Amino acid sequence: MGCRRRCQNHFLDFNFNSSSSSSSYIRLVALLLLLSFFFANFLVVNGKANATPSPVTPINHDLYHTSGALLEEIETLVHRHPDKLSIETIFSKNKGYQAEMTVVTYCSKRTDCDGKSKFRILLSFGQHGRELITSELALRILSILSEEEFLPNTDRGSLNNTLDRLVIKVVPMENFNGRKLVEAGEFCERRNGRGVDLNRNWSVDWGKKEKDYDPYEENPGTAPFSEPETQLMRKLSISFEPHIWVNVHSGMEALFMPYDHKNTTPDGFFSQRMKSMLEKLNHLHLEDRCLIGSGGGSVGYLAHGTATDYMYDVARVPMAFTFEIYGDGTASSKDCFRMFNPIDITTFNKVLNDWSAAFFAMFKLGALQVDGLHSGAVASSFDKWISIDDYLNGYLMERRNRYGKKMEVLELGMQEIRTYFRLFMLSSVLLMFMFCSRISKSARPIVSAMSL
Repeated sequence: MGCRRRCQNHFLDFNFNSSSSSSSYIRLVALLLLLSFFFANFLVVNGKANATPSPVTPINHDLYHTSGALLEEIETLVHRHPDKLSIETIFSKNKGYQAEMTVVTYCSKRTDCDGKSKFRILLSFGQHGRELITSELALRILSILSEEEFLPNTDRGSLNNTLDRLVIKVVPMENFNGRKLVEAGEFCERRNGRGVDLNRNWSVDWGKKEKDYDPYEENPGTAPFSEPETQLMRKLSISFEPHIWVNVHSGMEALFMPYDHKNTTPDGFFSQRMKSMLEKLNHLHLEDRCLIGSGGGSVGYLAHGTATDYMYDVARVPMAFTFEIYGDGTASSKDCFRMFNPIDITTFNKVLNDWSAAFFAMFKLGALQVDGLHSGAVASSFDKWISIDDYLNGYLMERRNRYGKKMEVLELGMQEIRTYFRLFMLSSVLLMFMFCSRISKSARPIVSAMSL
């Protein structure tokens, strides 16, 4: 009864009556259609019409493993080849957030595997969650190392002679928690499980923000090494002391050397070696299609707090690289899976084949430089020095991890400690200057007297 009353009142507002209800309905529908037509045209003219959303490419599971399946296949591969491969899972935790990381070590003869006497290579894949193709490349490289897959046009005997001189550590999926978010549908996610970009969380030039800074893309965390994933990679690099470090990404095709935080490359011997090696890899295996140079000078923007800059400047890795193995520049900015990963089997296989060949060529070129890297002309005690900032960032973070929440106050005091240290050094220099000046003044009369 109440509904009918409301409807009747509504119709009376439009001067409708019961005797002409059918014609009233027709006029009402016509009026609504006319209004809709004019409104739609108004939106189109003013550029406000809702466009059809761009399609978002889902993960192609015919080509790509899930994170769990990929790590399980790697573990199974290692267990089939215990004479060459070993595996460990390492953990770290910070403020309730935990990360785990799988590390695979290759050594051609496990019984003769003194890592310090061989050429050491550390490879990290999957630092950004959305870059699935990088972890697939890690699996392909491990399969070739185990001899379950083979490089075309490669003499295995010659390759084995090269591999006998190497120890290779592979982190196939550095950002496991971020990868899980991508698999849950957040295809554009590059950060870790609590929203920090792991490639902005290292101590070299940490926290600096450019004018185009995007917190979604480049959140550096609360402090250098605040993230468990970064802590684990730092510990691994310190204990392993690699001669070559490669951080593998996707988004474009490039072979980068330091620096990321400034538009220059380093000076000296190793800079020349790095550039020469990259040029050879690009020409021999990548059809000269890759950009070569510093990340900061080639990409078009500076990146602060990156792993590669830390490895080169602080960890003193002689050759530190960032490889960008794939990118689709035609993809929409919202279609991240397609932008960072090949979506058809032909391109997928080409990426894995070309870059596998490039990596094994790098292994060979690196092994040839073992003698030079151990020479006294190259390595000196000074090369192991680090800045007070980096020492404090690393040492205090290590202490905080060891003793848990009781040491969290150190995070807040790092900046103050660095400030006090600088003031102490400045005061010492000023006191020394004043002391020397006083001695100089007091010595003048004596000198004058002696000259008479």
